[in-house]
Amino acid sequence: MKQEERREQTKRILLEATEELIREQGASRTTLNDIMKRSGLSKGAIFHYVSSKDELFVLVLRAKLAEQNEQFMNEVNKQGDIKQFDGPMNAITSGMSRLESRDDVSNLILMYLIGKSDQPEIADIVAGFYREATATSKEWIVTGQEAGVITKSIDAKRTAELFELLSFGLRMRGLIGATSDVFSTKEYSDFIIGILRPGHRKEGDD
Repeated sequence: MKQEERREQTKRILLEATEELIREQGASRTTLNDIMKRSGLSKGAIFHYVSSKDELFVLVLRAKLAEQNEQFMNEVNKQGDIKQFDGPMNAITSGMSRLESRDDVSNLILMYLIGKSDQPEIADIVAGFYREATATSKEWIVTGQEAGVITKSIDAKRTAELFELLSFGLRMRGLIGATSDVFSTKEYSDFIIGILRPGHRKEGDD
């Protein structure tokens, strides 16, 4: 096995072990020792990728985001010359129900990190992930516009920011246990589709 393949395999083992532990006992109760035991990796091996448990948690967040990005891009690429809206859009909306789940790993990590955001380095980590998520949303929109499956009349940067603000709001609402029958993840999904689908008419259009 090549060195790069070994690195990727080790990283995958580390992330999977961390995700399993967070699901089982929560982010705050998961220790570096727990992760070492579950993954079979030494502290030195783990610190080859991150310098702290919090950085490792963010690595899990980024991996989940990359997984969703890969699903979206696969849907775009497999369509060939005939580009359709529904495939790539479904790749985005299919996981939206998890936004309000109190068992979702990404939500558990975010709640844990936000609870430590009085520490400047943690606040920077969370802000960095937010920027990365927004940039990914923008990439999705631009890719869809270039493929002709998302309307070109919208501003990709502003729309991506709006979507991430709503996504983070839904995450926090779910984590604090609040409920609403006014704006659910289904309404959020419909809202996104209404904005992105070609032929969408803005309010005030004739």
